Amino acid sequence: MTTDLSTTLYERAGDLFPGGVNSPVRAWRNVGGGPRFIASARGATITDVDGTTYCDFVASWGAAIAGHAHPSVVAAVQSAAAAGLGYGAPCPAEVELGQAITRAIPSIEKLRMVSSGTEALMSAIRVARAFTARPKILKFAGCYHGHSDGLLARAGSGALTFAVPDSAGVPEAVTSHTLVADYNDIEGTKAMIEAHADDLAAVVIEPIAANMGVVPPTPGFLQALRDLTSAVGALLIFDEVICGFRVAFGGAQERLGVRPDMTCLAKIIGGGLPAGCFGGRAEIMDLLAPDGPVYQAGTLSGNPVAMAAGRETLALLEGDAYDRLEELGSRIEIGLNDIIRVAGRPAVVQRVGSMFTLFLGIDRASNLTEVESLDRDAFRAFFHAMLERGFYLPPSPFEASFLSLAHTEADVDGYLAAARETLT
Repeated sequence: MTTDLSTTLYERAGDLFPGGVNSPVRAWRNVGGGPRFIASARGATITDVDGTTYCDFVASWGAAIAGHAHPSVVAAVQSAAAAGLGYGAPCPAEVELGQAITRAIPSIEKLRMVSSGTEALMSAIRVARAFTARPKILKFAGCYHGHSDGLLARAGSGALTFAVPDSAGVPEAVTSHTLVADYNDIEGTKAMIEAHADDLAAVVIEPIAANMGVVPPTPGFLQALRDLTSAVGALLIFDEVICGFRVAFGGAQERLGVRPDMTCLAKIIGGGLPAGCFGGRAEIMDLLAPDGPVYQAGTLSGNPVAMAAGRETLALLEGDAYDRLEELGSRIEIGLNDIIRVAGRPAVVQRVGSMFTLFLGIDRASNLTEVESLDRDAFRAFFHAMLERGFYLPPSPFEASFLSLAHTEADVDGYLAAARETLT
């Protein structure tokens, strides 16, 4: 396995981009070494610029649910691109994709297309504040909702305190309107909501957390949030940027049976291209300009090429696609649990559908505090051992791995054989 060209490109990139990358996790700071620069991807594999091909469990961070460069998605993109890369005007594909989304997710009566998950969450919160005429939001430690100022916040030092900035460049005045609770802590969240009931505009949550690794909600947690927000007149916003169309065709809200007021989507609905949306009840969404007083706009929103990719990807997910993804996910979960048992080391596998995380060094992961106790050194060794055996994993212990429709039983069994060799 050579990395000469990747190393050269990384050195050149370091002169151009902070850290040599355009998104921090790509720098491999959590695992050490230099990142692989990818030249191509097809199906369940990616090939780096030095010619090494890996079985890919990053899947463009979940977006490539149909596999890389699926022929029908590529054909749709090529057809759309040939007609023009963008118009700055409405196009038929955005209507078709919008209809597909609202059919799949009934809680979304109206929606607005945007270009990223960050943009979707930022805009949804603005609308929620306008609808409720309240300033505060509540989020959960370990849930990432994009890099807008008000959402880059961590918990303060005491119970019921306001959040403090989690990034330089974010004024404390901005995060003074953000509250942070512990994921899966019903009683603590209840106390926080009730203490700020008159000022709380919305509770925003990943219904299945995937930005601290896969952390499912405990039974009753999401329903408690639904009941609590309804009782105080606040909105419940589901950030389904990762789990939307990933764990079920109707997202986590279909799989878990809890209906939010607003939903944010991205990744899969762009079919591998930049696209996102936020939506919800019509009475809420009608506050957006040009119908209402909440301003939001984007030159590339509803881009025809991205809309065509998303429309075709969603079409591929109808039928028995999720049965197939569940089979593969179950196979990898059972196999990893067998390996852990034989290895006799503390570890836990958490999976929902086709996304999963192997947490090393801990036997429980229900919130950020527990997750942060994992064994970083063990993950670093595991990551590089798997890479040497031809498996490309997320370069951080705090991320989810993803399966796609392009993965096969042989891919899963190969992953398990490599993991068994590494961990035992």
